[in-house]
Amino acid sequence: MEQLKQGADALFILLGAVMVLAMHAGFAFLELGTVRHKNQVNALVKILVDFCVSTLVYFFVGYTVAYGVDFFTDAGTLAQANGYALVKFFFLLTFAAAIPAIVSGGIAERARFGPQLLATAVIVGLFYPLCEGAIWNNKFGFADWLQSLNGVPMHDFAGSVVVHAFGGWIALPAVLILGARRNRYRKDGAMSAHPPSSIPFLALGSWVLAVGWFGFNVMSAQTIDKISGLVAVNSLMAMVGGTLVAVLMGRNDPGFAYNGPLAGLVAVCAGSDIMHPAGALVVGGIAGALFVWLFTLVQNKWKIDDVLGVWPLHGLCGAWGGVAAGIFGQQALGGIGGVSVWTQLVGTLCVVAFALLTGGLVYGLINKLMGVRLSQEEEFDGADLSIHRIKATPEQEVAW
Repeated sequence: MEQLKQGADALFILLGAVMVLAMHAGFAFLELGTVRHKNQVNALVKILVDFCVSTLVYFFVGYTVAYGVDFFTDAGTLAQANGYALVKFFFLLTFAAAIPAIVSGGIAERARFGPQLLATAVIVGLFYPLCEGAIWNNKFGFADWLQSLNGVPMHDFAGSVVVHAFGGWIALPAVLILGARRNRYRKDGAMSAHPPSSIPFLALGSWVLAVGWFGFNVMSAQTIDKISGLVAVNSLMAMVGGTLVAVLMGRNDPGFAYNGPLAGLVAVCAGSDIMHPAGALVVGGIAGALFVWLFTLVQNKWKIDDVLGVWPLHGLCGAWGGVAAGIFGQQALGGIGGVSVWTQLVGTLCVVAFALLTGGLVYGLINKLMGVRLSQEEEFDGADLSIHRIKATPEQEVAW
């Protein structure tokens, strides 16, 4: 019987890992559909190679940093309990690899390939595991300290804060260090429009992400006996709330329509196992509103060229999700309870501060040592020439 349970658990979390792995295709197509035609190949290649680099550094370094488990042992030992320890690594790897995929969307169309891969290796191998280990594995006694604030632990069931807020807030200093795409904000104060190159690909990326998200959230239970239909329905309701509010506020703009569900899903990750479905609907709706409002503000008023809006989508909606778990998880609002708004707020702010420091340190240092930004020729011709080169005439560049 125990053998059967071990096999079921291994299969359960393996299916979750495969579903979240598929989400990386969603990241790729979302970026592909948003960037200009000349940069589409680069977007596809970078997402794939980022994932492979993430796999290596997380397997050999990052997983050990976060959980104290290493894989420098024989295959027979690794295969024990149906290899559950290995597929758990696979599952958590797909979360870790989401960090560079998130950052990639913010710095799209002007980041050099090599330096970005170096940043991926450092972040996934060291800084993300430190954050993950502190919140999810009580590294340095950090989770105990948070619990001491109000008697309850920080609750982040599927990573609104640990994954999404961390990735989104790392992306902000990276975007600022690289600067805007050339001619995005003109000297006369006007802004050059860079509309999505393919709405169908953007929509496909959003759908793939949304479907995979049910593996991201539901399989965060990690064993089959802890699976919860509440998590699935709350994810669904948050997705619906984010979509409808984004469509309404974005005046039917397809870019907002297909990022709205992602905003809702980002926000519900933390509290999807403790909220009432009506609360999840509200959390997702607020996240959709936050994304539309702040994406517009960031691009048009603050002139920060965050191409896919990853700071509003992941950084801010992720932080909102962390706090929202403390609000809508309360029994008074139909939740299961066992959460504290104060603990959630403090824990979220700590992760945000650490992510800002990480992004500034990693991208600032790499930029100083080797430069992160493409040359003018590379940016004009179609991103990094070492990956793909499309010769463009000035007339074609205007059309793009």
